[in-house]
Amino acid sequence: MSKFETFTIGIEEEYMVIDPVSKELVSHEQKIVVEGQKIIHEKVKAEMHQAVVEVGTDICSSVEEARKDIYNLRRTIHEIANSLGYGVGAAGTHPFSTWRKQLITDNIRYKEIVNEMQDAARSNLIFGLHVHVGMPSREMAIHIANSARYFLPHVFALSTNSPFWEGRDTGFKSYRTKVFDKFPRTGIPEYFDSYSAYESYVNLLIKTNCIDNAKKIWWDLRVHPFYGTVEFRICDVPLTVDETIGLAALFQCICVKLYKLRAANLNFMIYPRTLINENKWRASRYGIDDKLIDFGKEQEVNTRSLILELLDFIDDVVDELGCRDTLKVIHKILENGTGADRQIKHYAENKNYQSVMSMIESKFLDSF
Repeated sequence: MSKFETFTIGIEEEYMVIDPVSKELVSHEQKIVVEGQKIIHEKVKAEMHQAVVEVGTDICSSVEEARKDIYNLRRTIHEIANSLGYGVGAAGTHPFSTWRKQLITDNIRYKEIVNEMQDAARSNLIFGLHVHVGMPSREMAIHIANSARYFLPHVFALSTNSPFWEGRDTGFKSYRTKVFDKFPRTGIPEYFDSYSAYESYVNLLIKTNCIDNAKKIWWDLRVHPFYGTVEFRICDVPLTVDETIGLAALFQCICVKLYKLRAANLNFMIYPRTLINENKWRASRYGIDDKLIDFGKEQEVNTRSLILELLDFIDDVVDELGCRDTLKVIHKILENGTGADRQIKHYAENKNYQSVMSMIESKFLDSF
């Protein structure tokens, strides 16, 4: 058993529900959730919009266990959806459906969010990937979260999978993040010098009626208030299982590498949120096709080169975590493009957004 057994993996994905003819987003009236819960129980649930289904794995001890779990969840949802006359797909945004036509789930929590956020919530018709990595303590979680912030744009660039919005090429590789930016308490988190400092921040927000619980802090990375994990929330949901598991493995490796450094009384450089945000902007705009900033060198560097440097940085923990084969998909993404790149290429060849949606559907159970 690995000495890093504490660093478990949990994955959540959000899927779009599609009319099989028009390829528009469509309400499934929670039928998929009702049928899914008969098979996979609480691992499937409704989301705020009725055209969305969310799934979550068990707590997994390895990336291979997570792969089997997420594939089973995708397959189960796919089969149930098809049996009910729907299609499903995984991308950060739907290529052409408009949020104005979509129904909100009849749930008191969602009603409260819409009442507070208004059109910011109604228009939040996006689909993300959340990866939880287990932590040995809250203090270690804050330390790792502080350091891991630097790598968020690198991994995010690999996940970009939302170039289109309401029938337009947005010019972004991830427009999903631009939609979500309208919410409060989103984006790259601040640095906290201790878990108690983070708790004080949360308690102040609760005391002043900004939030009623810490789950309404929707940062790209957060110490989860209930699960004892660091939760990575920045990524678009990928087209394929291979990409999802590759990104999850990357996040797990980053956490374990930072833990090893801490155990050796070494720390990774802490960079301010303002600088990391510069790289997040570039990743959302260009994906892996341009440059990020190496703040240590104080210069622009090809994004693909920085991702290869990240793979070198984590290399000494990869075999201990048993994910070397899993991480090969990162090289495939660098060679063949992200989900956004493949969507853009498909549209360029077919000039049809319905065809793009068909391609997204076709990748749901595919390998990369």
